[in-house]
Amino acid sequence: MPQTPPFSAMFDSSGYNRNLYQSSEDSCGGLCYHDNNLLSGSLEALIQHLVPNVDYYPDRTYIFTFLLSSRLFMHPYELMGKVCHLCVEHQRLNDDPDGDKNQMRKIAPKILQLLTEWTETFPYDFRDERMMRNLKDLAHRITSGEEQLYRKNVQQMMQCLVRKLAALSQYEEVLAKISSTSADRLTVLKTKPQSIQRDITTVCSDPYTLAQQLTHVELERLNYIGPEEFVQAFVQKDPLDNDKSCYSERKKTRNLEAYVEWFNRLSYLVATEICMPVKKKHRARMIEYFIDVARECFNIGNFNSLMAIISGMNMSPVSRLKKTWAKVKTAKFDILEHQMDPSSNFYNYRTALRGAAQRSLTAHSSREKIVIPFFSLLIKDIYFLNEGCANRLPNGHVNFEKFWELAKQVSEFMTWKQVECPFERDRKILQYLLTVPVFSEDALYLASYESEGPENHVEKDRWKSLRSSLLGRV
Repeated sequence: MPQTPPFSAMFDSSGYNRNLYQSSEDSCGGLCYHDNNLLSGSLEALIQHLVPNVDYYPDRTYIFTFLLSSRLFMHPYELMGKVCHLCVEHQRLNDDPDGDKNQMRKIAPKILQLLTEWTETFPYDFRDERMMRNLKDLAHRITSGEEQLYRKNVQQMMQCLVRKLAALSQYEEVLAKISSTSADRLTVLKTKPQSIQRDITTVCSDPYTLAQQLTHVELERLNYIGPEEFVQAFVQKDPLDNDKSCYSERKKTRNLEAYVEWFNRLSYLVATEICMPVKKKHRARMIEYFIDVARECFNIGNFNSLMAIISGMNMSPVSRLKKTWAKVKTAKFDILEHQMDPSSNFYNYRTALRGAAQRSLTAHSSREKIVIPFFSLLIKDIYFLNEGCANRLPNGHVNFEKFWELAKQVSEFMTWKQVECPFERDRKILQYLLTVPVFSEDALYLASYESEGPENHVEKDRWKSLRSSLLGRV
C-alpha cells in the first residue's frame, strides 16, 4: 500500500489544496469550482467524487475533508453503504463480458486504499456494526478471485482497525475506573493536623519532572480524540435531511469531553494544593512551585497544562490569599499571564503557538515536536467557524468552502496529537495527578477562609455557612 503523507502536508496556507482540480468549469455534474478549487456541490455529486474508478483516485485532502464533514448530512454507515454501492457499480461496468478481470485489478487497489484511509483516520466510525459489516463485504469483493494479490493488505487493514478499537475500549475502561476513584477531599479539612497531609511535592519535588508528566497525560488523552468529535460536538441537525443527521443519536464526543474534564481537574488540583497547607510559607512555596511547573510547560509547548495551572492559581479562593501572595516573587507568574492574556483574541498565545508549530515542523528531536494547544480555545475557534458559515448554500449545495477551512484546523490538530511523548513515565506521579481527590469549589473557599480569615461581612457569612454545611460546625 502506498504511504500517505503527514497531515501537516495536506493543506497549504489558505486551507485549500491548489492542485486538486484541473478544470474551472462545473464539469463534474453538481460540483462548482472557482480558480481550480471546489466550492460547493450536491451531496450525491460529492459522494461520487469520493469513489475511485479505473482512471481516477480522489486527493487525500478531499477524502479527509469529505469524511469529516459528510457526517453532518448522513450517518457514516449510510455513506459507507453508498460507497459500497458505487464501487460495485464500477466493478460491474468495468468487468469484461468475457470474464477478463483486468479492469477490476486496476480499481481494486484504489478501493482498498480508500478503505485504508477511512479506517486509519476515522477508526471510531467502525464501532458501528453496520459500518463493519459493509467494510467486510467490500473487502471480500476486493479479495474475491484475487486472494494472493490483495488478501494480505486487507488483513493488515482489518488487524490495524481492530487494534485501534481495542485500545480505545481499554482507554475508556481506565477513564471510568479513574473517575470512580476520585472523590472530594473534605477528609483533609476534618483531619488534624493538616500539615502532615501528603501534597504533590512529596510525590514530585522537581517542577520540571511534573511538567513532563503532565505532558504525558495531555498527549495520551489527545491521542484518543477522533477528528470527527470536533464536528459532532457543535453542529446541529441538518433540517434538509430530516432524521438522517447523526445528531439524532447520542453525541459521540466522549474522548473530547474527557479531555476537557482533565483540564478542569488540573485547575482544581492546583487550587487544592495551594489552599491546603496551614502555614503561609508553605502556601507561598506551593505557588512558586506551580509557577515553575507552568514555565516548563510553556517551554515544552504544553499550552493546555499551562493554562490549566494559571486558571487554578487565578481561582478566587487562591487569588484572595493576599498575605500568601505577598511572600511570592510574582515576576515569573506575570510573564506567564501575559503570554496567556485573553485580550485581542489571545494574540500573545496565538503567536507563541505559531512559534511552537513552526518549531515542530523543523524539529530534530521528539521534544521539539510537542505542540499541545490550549484546547478550549481550539474548540471555540471551530465552534465560531461553524456558527459563522452555513452548511448549505441557498441552492441546496453543500458549502464545501467552509469545510476546507474546518478540515485545515482539524488536520493541524491531527498532526500534533500523533507526537509520542519523549519523557520517561513515572507511574507514581501519574497516579497522583489522575486519582488524588481534590476540593470542590465550596471546599476550596472554606480552606481559603480557614487559612486567611474573611475580610468582609459577605465572606464571614459564607464562611459560617460553609463550616456548618461541610464540617457540621457552628
